[in-house]
Formats: sequence, structure tokens, C-alpha cells
Amino acid sequence: MSTAPHTWPRLFVQDDLGQKKQVILSIDQTHYLLHVMRIREGEPLRLFNGRHGEWRAVMPAAPTRKKDPAQLLMEDPLRLQKKEPDLWLCCAPIKRAPFEFMIQKATELGVSVVQPILTARTQVRDFNRQRLQTIATEAAEQSERLSVPEIREPLALDGLIKNWPARRLPLIGAEFGKAVPIAQGLSSALAGARPTAAIITGPEGGFMPEEMDRLSALPESLRLRLGPRILRADTAALAALSCWQALCGDWKNEAEARPSPLTL
Repeated sequence: MSTAPHTWPRLFVQDDLGQKKQVILSIDQTHYLLHVMRIREGEPLRLFNGRHGEWRAVMPAAPTRKKDPAQLLMEDPLRLQKKEPDLWLCCAPIKRAPFEFMIQKATELGVSVVQPILTARTQVRDFNRQRLQTIATEAAEQSERLSVPEIREPLALDGLIKNWPARRLPLIGAEFGKAVPIAQGLSSALAGARPTAAIITGPEGGFMPEEMDRLSALPESLRLRLGPRILRADTAALAALSCWQALCGDWKNEAEARPSPLTL
């Protein structure tokens, strides 16, 4: 196996990480390491848990029985935990394949929470949240993130509006009516002053006019237009996330373009 850390297998775990701590993997993670990545005893891999940065670990000994989990030993820290953008995606569920794709790409784009919302035109109201959480976890592992976004249970739009958190800037994707171009809105002083924000996108067919009115009544909300063309629901969400990261998020800092190892 290559000695370059960025080529080592990378796994998300729930355990606390620290010098000489032991971590017991799940059966699925053990299968992935042994039979997909073909890792051998003593070869390095990377672990992260969203709290304690990223650590180098080794498997001192392979499991002796097929159903036994692998046990790993923490060695050294590779990256310290850092603050990541606090950006939510509030979106109506859509058909399975595009919704799973959207979750994967939203994770790569740095979203911190995905809050599915049920609107008048939402056609898909049931989905496997645990499967979506697994997709987000795998995307975080592959994209070098130090955290995994939370995939929440679906919430009615009225419930979202009623319990909207103070100081979180609502950024509403608007196909019709009064709205400003997204680049203009995200370049405003208001958007720049709010480090916590939420992209809100509708279902296939968009929000009903009365739903848009209720969303627009949220304090300091910005109605944003995503160009002259009508976008699919998944395209609109990912386009809006990309614009926010470029204008308000961590894409602005070239020094953070690639994760750098911790100098020990």
C-alpha cells in the first residue's frame, strides 16, 4: 500500500479517538477493509468521528474468524478538527435515485444538515432515512470531510417555518415572482453577515404561491433566482449550495483547497 496518507482507506466511526485508543469496527466496515480494500495487518488507515479530527490507525491483527469484527489501534493525529460551514439544505424529497444522488453531492458540497420538507406538491413522502445517512457517510469518507451531515426525519413545511431557528438566514429558491439573482443576493451584506444559513428548495413543480408567501415572511429571508432556466429539484439544490460555498462558504479560502496533514 502507498505510504501517502491521502491514499489510505478512510472510515467514519462513532468511537472517541485518541492516542492508543482501540476501535472495534462494524462487520460491514470489517468486510470493506479486508475484502474490498484488501488491507493487511500493520497497514495504515484513517479514522474520523466528526469530533476529534482525523487519526492514523492500524489493524494489529486480522480477525481469526469470518464474522469477527476488526480491532484497530489509534496511533497519531493527522488533522485537527476544525469548524466547518453551518449550512442546511431544506428540500422536498424526490424520486429515489435523484434524491440519493442529491444527498451524496450535497455532502461533498459541505452541507451540515439535510432537512427533508413535506409541501403541497411533494410526491415522495416515504424514504429510507438510514440508507440516506449511509450514503452521506460514504460521501464524507471519500471527500475528505471531517464530519458527516445529519439526515433528519421529514418535517411539514408549516412545522419548519414555525420552528425556524433564530439567526439562521433563509435562502429560498424562487422560480417565479419577486426574487434577485443568486449571485447578487449572496453577495449582499446580509448574506455575508450570517455564518449560519439554509438553502430552501421545493419539490417537482415548485412551491405553491401561499407556501412561498409563508417562507418569504421568515425574518430576513432572501428569495433567490437560479438563472433563466427552470431547474430540476436536485439540480436547483446543488446549484444553490455551490453558489453559497463560492460566495459565502469555504470555497473562498484557497489555503483550504486540499486538506493538509498535521505537522507533528
